[in-house]
Amino acid sequence: MLFPDNFRNTRIACSDVEINLLQGGEGPPLLLLHGYPHTHVMWHLVAPLLAPHFHVICPDLRGYGDSCKPVGLPGHANYAKRVMAEDMVAVMQALGYQRFFVAGHDRGARVTHRLALDYPNRVIKACVMDIAPTYHMFTHTDQAFATGYYHWFFLIQPDGLPEKMIAADPAYYLTERLRRWAAPSAEFSAAAAAAAVAEYVRCFSQSGAIHASCEDYRAAAGIDMQHDAASRSQRITCPLLVLWGAKGFIQRSYDALAVWSDYANQVEGRALDCGHFLPEEQPQAVYEALLAFFSR
Repeated sequence: MLFPDNFRNTRIACSDVEINLLQGGEGPPLLLLHGYPHTHVMWHLVAPLLAPHFHVICPDLRGYGDSCKPVGLPGHANYAKRVMAEDMVAVMQALGYQRFFVAGHDRGARVTHRLALDYPNRVIKACVMDIAPTYHMFTHTDQAFATGYYHWFFLIQPDGLPEKMIAADPAYYLTERLRRWAAPSAEFSAAAAAAAVAEYVRCFSQSGAIHASCEDYRAAAGIDMQHDAASRSQRITCPLLVLWGAKGFIQRSYDALAVWSDYANQVEGRALDCGHFLPEEQPQAVYEALLAFFSR
């Protein structure tokens, strides 16, 4: 078991999907959203530390983990971050919460961004981990970005091309992503980490999972950019914590606090001594940062 016994599994029906989640702890509600190519399991080192202070909810985003994986619609509308944000509002409402804290990593951070924009009366405070806004990244693309984030351009290719290529060896593809994006010193072979990776591989190898994750990225390059452009003058009004890896692409490429200050009113944050996977590479530091931010 990667999570302690006081965490329980739940499935919640949303508009067109069922969302799988793990929840545990007591206190104010804290929603934790995973990134690519992960599941809710990426929080297995952080969620138990937060559980004495918060009711921690760790869902699998639509298309990931054991949540439903619908076939992409024309225009990839059913994988828009706006739709994923709607899923999370429905999840929290089903659990009895109108207002909540939220922290997201990678793709989950992009859902967090949209949640804060579309539901300002529901999100009390938000944290985004190791991203710059999607709109900023696409509109400031250069050779360094295209090289470091080549998967953004690979996964959006049409006609099932990335699906077919990844399906040839999904375990290799997933573990190679972990190796490339983590800091050189990151350890994914210890017992708990190996169990987490095995769970990622299991879920990523499910029927429809590769297609769903590609649809997530296709939506990001299309309908999400349309939504982001339309709401570009809108700012995140809740307090925003920005965390990123000191040994990763965000650190090398952006002044993260300056970029986010152009999208939000109240921004604070810092780099942690790790690569992309903050909750697994630096769980204690992530726990301490989230506890301090959400508790005051």
